[in-house]
Amino acid sequence: MEVKLWKKPKNCTIVEGFPGFGLVGTIATEFLIDHLKTEQIGKILLDDAPAMVAIHGNKIVEPLGIFYNQKYNLVIIHAITAATHHEWEMGSTISKIASDLNVNEILSLEGVGSGEKSQGSRVFYYSNNDKNSKLFEKLKIESLKEGIIIGVTGAVLLRAEKIPVSCLFAETHSNLPDSKAAAKLIEALDKYLGMDLDYKPLLEQAQKFETKLKTILQKGQEAQDISDKKKLSYLG
Repeated sequence: MEVKLWKKPKNCTIVEGFPGFGLVGTIATEFLIDHLKTEQIGKILLDDAPAMVAIHGNKIVEPLGIFYNQKYNLVIIHAITAATHHEWEMGSTISKIASDLNVNEILSLEGVGSGEKSQGSRVFYYSNNDKNSKLFEKLKIESLKEGIIIGVTGAVLLRAEKIPVSCLFAETHSNLPDSKAAAKLIEALDKYLGMDLDYKPLLEQAQKFETKLKTILQKGQEAQDISDKKKLSYLG
């Protein structure tokens, strides 16, 4: 795993979103990149990941891109590639980036399965920092009192021991892309960071982002299937 950073803003906040339940982390970070003035400042490379790249709108979509918004001093890690089998290494890598940039906080955006009786509209938080927990409580965001956090977010929580880490979880009913749940994350994140974003248009435009990600992921899977078939034909 290699990190390439051509800009290193200091004392910033990292917001990261990886493909997970409902793909809400990926969709939410996509919202931020498209609706804030951002520039790409780096990327994370996985040498043993499939050698494929998505092109959307005549542009390459980085599998693991790092973006920066100067106005709110945000570093956004946007992933359309799951870090399967690399969760611990990814957690350590994000922690290293946070340490190098002297960040104030790492914010992880995730989806969580909702119960049968739930309408799938609640957002929960977990934080390893008392001061940040009090702010979430003041904003009337519920704490996640019971649950299991897996994947990159779980690895970040365990690897970034000396860095404030907070997680926002949006309820979702589906493993399919859930843009409405992602928009709920944006609403909570906006309140927490005080960005004064007009997130209501994001709810209206959510379907567009969902369709875009579905297309990228579908094409990526098709490319992987073709690659796997070619390997089998060589062996046969």
